[in-house]
Amino acid sequence: MPARHVTDGGLETDLIFLRGFDLPEFASFPLLDTDEGRAALRDYYLAYADIAVRAGAPLLLETPTWRANPDHAALLGYDDAALDRVNRESVDFLSAVAAERADELVGWEVGGMLGPRGDGYASAGPVDPDAAADYHRPQLASFAAAGASRATVLTLTEVGEAIGIARAAADVGLPAGIGFTVETDGRLPDGTSLASAIEQVDAAAPPAYYLVNCAHPSHVLRGLDEGAWRERVGGLRVNASTMSHAELDEAETLDDGDPVQLAADQQPLLDAFGNLEVLGGCCGTDARHVAAMWGVG
Repeated sequence: MPARHVTDGGLETDLIFLRGFDLPEFASFPLLDTDEGRAALRDYYLAYADIAVRAGAPLLLETPTWRANPDHAALLGYDDAALDRVNRESVDFLSAVAAERADELVGWEVGGMLGPRGDGYASAGPVDPDAAADYHRPQLASFAAAGASRATVLTLTEVGEAIGIARAAADVGLPAGIGFTVETDGRLPDGTSLASAIEQVDAAAPPAYYLVNCAHPSHVLRGLDEGAWRERVGGLRVNASTMSHAELDEAETLDDGDPVQLAADQQPLLDAFGNLEVLGGCCGTDARHVAAMWGVG
């Protein structure tokens, strides 16, 4: 099995609920344009560097750019040129953060993070893969130009967009991790099983690996069909809360669960996915949860 990388937790929920930031559009990338924001991001990511040092594991820092695409960024005053700049700067920023602990880390890399064009919790219907490739290619090209080692997309809700992103990542020469989210029944929001989603994307444009994110382990387990598809899952980033996406969307307080219990709840997934090489958290998780997952809490 490849060396498993420590990655971060629920960046946006950490920033909002634990650090008091207002994030319009649930976007953290604008923080790169303020001194206060950069200081908070540096502090956030260094906590995961510390976990990687204590765990003796390589570190994967992933850029705070899940919402840095044209539809969301336009609402925040960022045009195409500004988006290219901030996506590139995000890679440089995290490289500098990792360099602060480079002498203690067993290895590190910086990956570019992207998200769906639309909502990360609900499907708006089928997406044309070619249109998705055209839409996401500029962000991926920015990551590649800045020297990112890979790209990861989180919280995809249907297959067409996943195929498009896998194609666009291949176009710019970046290995891609394709991340799907599931509802409480373990299926994608449109009812597709994880097994079917992975098989469909692999048939059209196989990425480097897949991830499952933004769901509690108990939700993922309900959709855990047998099959070779499990070997294609290389990343896991679970939620702290057992609430549904609809409930989380309405929540005004943070449900951060119990870090030790979350690590225990996740263990069956670690057993089921034998090729995991990226392990971190998603909504509601912070450094406490990821440290527990790695046994260094």
